Amino acid sequence: MSQIYSFAGESEFYRRGSNPKEANIFLSLGSLVDCYYPPCKRSRVVAAPSLFSAFEEEKPVSIDVLPDECLFEIFRRLPGPQERTACAFVSKHWLTLVTSIRQSELDVVDHKTEDDSEGCLSRSLDGKKATDVRLAAIAVGTAGRGGLGKLSVRGSDKVSDLGLRSIGRSCPSLGSLSLCSLSAVTDIGLLEIAEGCPQLEKLDLSRCPAITDKGLVAIAKSCPNLSELTLEACSNIGDEGLQAVARSCSKLKSVSIKNCPLVRDQGIAALLSNTTCSLTKLKLQMVNVTDVSLAVVGHYGLSVTELVLAGLSHVTEKGFWVMGNGIGLQKLNSLTITACQGVTDTGLESVGKGCPNMKKALISKSPLLSDNGLVSFAKGSLSLESIQLEECHRVTQFGFFGSLLNCGAKLKAFSMVNCLGIRDLATGLPASSHRSGLRSLSVRNCPGFGDANLAALGKLCPQLEDIELCGLKGVTESGFLHLLQNSLVKVNFSVCSGLTDRVVSAISARNGLTLEVLNMDGCSKISDASLVSIAANCQILSDLDLSKCSVSDFGIQALASSEKLKLQILSMAGCSRVTDKSLPSIVKLGSTLLGLNLQQCRSVSCSTVDFLVERLYKCDILS
Repeated sequence: MSQIYSFAGESEFYRRGSNPKEANIFLSLGSLVDCYYPPCKRSRVVAAPSLFSAFEEEKPVSIDVLPDECLFEIFRRLPGPQERTACAFVSKHWLTLVTSIRQSELDVVDHKTEDDSEGCLSRSLDGKKATDVRLAAIAVGTAGRGGLGKLSVRGSDKVSDLGLRSIGRSCPSLGSLSLCSLSAVTDIGLLEIAEGCPQLEKLDLSRCPAITDKGLVAIAKSCPNLSELTLEACSNIGDEGLQAVARSCSKLKSVSIKNCPLVRDQGIAALLSNTTCSLTKLKLQMVNVTDVSLAVVGHYGLSVTELVLAGLSHVTEKGFWVMGNGIGLQKLNSLTITACQGVTDTGLESVGKGCPNMKKALISKSPLLSDNGLVSFAKGSLSLESIQLEECHRVTQFGFFGSLLNCGAKLKAFSMVNCLGIRDLATGLPASSHRSGLRSLSVRNCPGFGDANLAALGKLCPQLEDIELCGLKGVTESGFLHLLQNSLVKVNFSVCSGLTDRVVSAISARNGLTLEVLNMDGCSKISDASLVSIAANCQILSDLDLSKCSVSDFGIQALASSEKLKLQILSMAGCSRVTDKSLPSIVKLGSTLLGLNLQQCRSVSCSTVDFLVERLYKCDILS
């Protein structure tokens, strides 16, 4: 019966035991049972018999079964960067392998044509977008498209040494590297950059606490073309790293060090003494240096043109005195001193005399500086073109006018910000034939500055063109009128409650052919009368700020009716009296407008703003 059951007549009939290869499937049937076995192909691979071998599917063969060593050898023998890039984008695993290949390990040298510009590409990663995988993708993606020249990575804890390894091994043309707030990057990553990027010229390390002197030493030894170095809040970088840079980087032009507690006098001395002929910019901010460093700067800073000293709490008056008398800062062009307790009258006078070619000086947060020091500084700096004082509360109106009377003829700009010692002149200036060549004056948030000072300025500075008087509540209408004799170009009277329509009308009538910028932000007494005068007289005015002024639709219509006025920037923020009725006027003005501010204009509807956005497509609109 077993010989006939399910027999189709197309296959051979086998008795028990005649097909031993598949017999294990039917072991449970017993030894006396005759069974039918269909013919089957002989297996190519002889494997140990398994109870479930008949139900197992044959696995597809994949290149992934190759070990990484074999894939590495394949990738490094590919003919060019395009082929390696194509392979890298197959998977993250392949991407990691491709970016692990050093340029020296490539079996085929990449041939560049004359049209290829090496290191022409720039990439920036910030926050969550900055990861090791993205850095690896950038490394291989830029290799065949001109090469990566500039890279900036900021604010991520997902970037580690692995990402920098990808850059170091794939981007030999890298010339500028900026790393900021990367807590997982250590010396190992910087060593990879040093080894693979010998053309590096600019290095910026900010808030990278795991990088030490070891990483900076490696950069110094392998990157002799380094010209710009910025270190900020790197708590483990100190004198050893700076000394290595000084020894190996003879082309160094710019050094900025901020809030690095391990940087001391030895590191600064090494930098200055070894880069005397090349270093042009030096910034020392909140570092633990003493008078010794300033003495070295004054002696060896022969090529320094820009010097910034900020928050140097251990530097005394002696340091500034020695720096000025060192006669090494002959080429200094710009000096910035902020929050240095050692800035006194004697120290600043010495600096002024020791820097005969200085053109710009900014002195900020110097509580010991008085009128005598400021006047002596102005006398000694014969080439000075710009003075800026911020929060120097011992400087009074006498120091201000004394510096104007005693400075050289080259002084063109003077700025005072938050100087609470300034008061209004009780008496006029002494009779003098001296006239200042001052062109720009800025007085901001000096509450004691009043009408008498403006009257004196009107006589002393007849060439004033740019005037910025902000937050001066002590200036009235009569004070502003003293400035009318000047040919004004830029005027900023923001938050001056004493400004009136009469002043604006007088200024526009006298300076209509020269006035280019007029800012009346927060001047609540300005009304439509001022706009009527501006429309009638100003021909080249391009920037007008009416924020929080008492102007209405009538004033805006007056501006639009002017055939000469070609405004490019118009701000009406907080003008509650401007309504939707001004729409036709704004559209007409919009033929030349590039910027329009309608923020907090509560009487202008959203539909009007939407129409303006659609109609004035060349204009940036804030609403």
